[in-house]
Amino acid sequence: MKLSPLGLTVIAAKGDKMGSKTVKKTTGKPAEVPVEGLRKVCDASIFKFSSTDEVEPLEGTVGQARALEAIEFGLGIKTKGFNLYASGPLGVGKTSTVKAYIQKRAKEEPVPDDWCYVNNFVDPDRPLAIALPAGRSREFAKHMDELIESAREEIPKAFESKEYEERKSRIGNDFEAEKEKGFGEIEKKAEERGFAVDITPSGIATLPLRKGRPLRREEFGLLPDQERKEIQTAAEGLQSEINEVLGRIRRTEKEAKQKVQELDKETSLFAIGHLLQDLRDNYKDHAKVIAYLEQIEKDIIENLNDFRVSEKPMAAMPGLEALQKQPTFDRYKVNVVVNNSDLEGAPVDFELNPSYYNLTGKTEYKATFGAMSTDFTLIKAGAFHRANGGYLLVNILDLLMSPLAWDMLKRALHSEEIRIELMGEQFRTIPASTIKPEPIPLNVKVVLVGSPRIYMLLYQMDEDFRELFKVKADFNIEMDRTDEHMKKYASFISSRVQEAKLKPFDPSGVAKIVEYGSWLAGDQKKLSTRFMDIGDIASEASYWAAADNGSVVVNAGHVDRAVEHKRFRSNMIEAKTQELIDRDIVMIKTEGEVVGQINALSIISLGDYYFGRPSRITGKVHLGKRGVVDIEREISMSGPSHSKGVLILANYLASMYAIDKPLSMSASITFEQSYEGVDGDSASSTELYTILSALSGLPIKQNMAVTGSVNQHGEIQPIGGVNRKIEGFFDVCKARGLTGEQGVLIPVQNLDNLMLKNEVLEAVEARQFHIYPVRTIDEGVAILTGVEAGSRAEDGTFPEGTVHYMANEKLKEMAEKLKAYEFGTAHTAGEAASGQEAAEVVGKD
Repeated sequence: MKLSPLGLTVIAAKGDKMGSKTVKKTTGKPAEVPVEGLRKVCDASIFKFSSTDEVEPLEGTVGQARALEAIEFGLGIKTKGFNLYASGPLGVGKTSTVKAYIQKRAKEEPVPDDWCYVNNFVDPDRPLAIALPAGRSREFAKHMDELIESAREEIPKAFESKEYEERKSRIGNDFEAEKEKGFGEIEKKAEERGFAVDITPSGIATLPLRKGRPLRREEFGLLPDQERKEIQTAAEGLQSEINEVLGRIRRTEKEAKQKVQELDKETSLFAIGHLLQDLRDNYKDHAKVIAYLEQIEKDIIENLNDFRVSEKPMAAMPGLEALQKQPTFDRYKVNVVVNNSDLEGAPVDFELNPSYYNLTGKTEYKATFGAMSTDFTLIKAGAFHRANGGYLLVNILDLLMSPLAWDMLKRALHSEEIRIELMGEQFRTIPASTIKPEPIPLNVKVVLVGSPRIYMLLYQMDEDFRELFKVKADFNIEMDRTDEHMKKYASFISSRVQEAKLKPFDPSGVAKIVEYGSWLAGDQKKLSTRFMDIGDIASEASYWAAADNGSVVVNAGHVDRAVEHKRFRSNMIEAKTQELIDRDIVMIKTEGEVVGQINALSIISLGDYYFGRPSRITGKVHLGKRGVVDIEREISMSGPSHSKGVLILANYLASMYAIDKPLSMSASITFEQSYEGVDGDSASSTELYTILSALSGLPIKQNMAVTGSVNQHGEIQPIGGVNRKIEGFFDVCKARGLTGEQGVLIPVQNLDNLMLKNEVLEAVEARQFHIYPVRTIDEGVAILTGVEAGSRAEDGTFPEGTVHYMANEKLKEMAEKLKAYEFGTAHTAGEAASGQEAAEVVGKD
């Protein structure tokens, strides 16, 4: 016996008889994994505390150096398109890490402007957006309310003043005097021409006089034609002079109205002009506010009657007061949509429900007597408004599930402005009449949080995504298992204890949590960064500590109990599968030897839980040229990875046995009692062992199970889920009784992945169960059959009595039989053809 470079025992061999064949049996015991290599135990002595109450809580993020550098870069660069995508699986702390970094950076950045919407008096359907320094929007809204309130009080008083009444009366009296003068002039001109005038509300009528009295129509008709013509001519001349006087009166009336309007304007400006001037002085640095105040002044003057109403007029009909239109002053209000007065830096908004309206804002509607209406006062801000000038965090899955939200977000980032529009307006057959608020400039850093799969899909299928999200923060699921990181685990548990009000952990409890972290990572040299799962197991361990007669601290036993119960709550399907195996409904042998049959190990995933399950693989060989036939592949139950593994083992067989001749055989392999399909190549070495057994006629030990993929050189390659696979076969053997001969073959590369449960460790230590690391097919087949594999000599032959020798001899035998069969078939067919030709000749004779 000697040691290989890895320190594993190399098996020697000697001759022996198997039936009529001489085989080279292996001697000695194959190399096993020692018990200390099956699980990396954490030494609790590295923790210099009696409980986590003495440990400082964790600050920052652990084990994510790459992601943190990307976050720093993504938040720091201000170029358009360099938004950030935080990528990683659930539970690695993506959201909390990004939020912490953003909040820290945001405090060092300036507070952005407030935003408000006001009425556009020129075009009311397009409200104006006004930006003001943080806190001044509320101040502006208050000033406008005070202005209108003062106007409603002061304007009626000004119009009720004695001076206003006197000046208005003077204008009216002047007009009446001018009017009386004009009417007197008309009457004088009429009298001179022999006419009387009748002034009525509808106009002025002229009547001819005869002997001091007006002529009646009948009398006028009896006059001679010449006299009638003279009267008509005089009447027309008089009418022309009357029209001239009336025109002068109308002009005077218009001038009087203009004077009254000027008086009203002067009076109203006297009442509120100083208030408007104060606002102009207060907001002189804001051109939009100054322009808006000009519109306010003009509108007040044009609608003075709204301010002069001092009492509510009575409705024409009782109960219908609401239908009577009352003056409204809402058009002068200021709708503050963003108020940053309480911020201490740039805003940070994490939108939990990123729907279309929650992001871009909306215009609400109100019902009035069955009709829906809106105005600028019903404009509501969205997450873009709140985060403008700062940072917006969004879960990408929630965003993609919300109709039209993703397209809207891309448009906003492309155009760099926030447009409040009706959702799906572009799809309407008949456009709806609504207001269109002025767009607000957008300056925001958007951070999407999601899975790597969504990132990959968006990057490949959405060109806008590549243009807009150029920074990726990739969160790792594991970190190196160093003393520093293990101490960080203790700090994390301290944080968890404080946040969730758990019981403190002693060093043994923390050490078990560290081991659980390595188990989650599936690597003795790594720790999981899925701190959500670590925190969950800490909470469960605290629960079991409280149930343990009020234990003061959480120790290793409580953590083990938490892990055990967590598994028990989820392993119902595993238990039922175990029961089927125990009852021999699912047939698995754990003792004896069978040719062309082996126990493979596979993984069953249930989403929240996965477990290892042994499966029976059988192989058969027979005459033919089809090569290796995968039954699962033939019926489309094989995935691409499994089919690739079968093709690889077929090429291994060809390279091993078909150097000087074609490989003449047909072989079939299948997973027995498999109904759900097969994928993955971790059973390719197992399937190859089955074919080698069937070819050589050497039986395989049924107390062994195998996992590992194989390449074309016959080298065993590492696989995933090694712990669950080993534990799955161990549970089957334990249920039937451990014999001390059972074990599992695993790839040597998976040694660092071993973090087996204590039950397996105890069985291995008691020599009741064994775990064999193998590097090549030759090592594995020697353990499984107890016969040396054999290496090809320079002359191309294998040592007699080895596995490869016997397999090669079988293939030669099958090739000869196949050749003889084909020759015999051809010879028989030739004789039949010759007989047919002879019969035809005789017939002709």
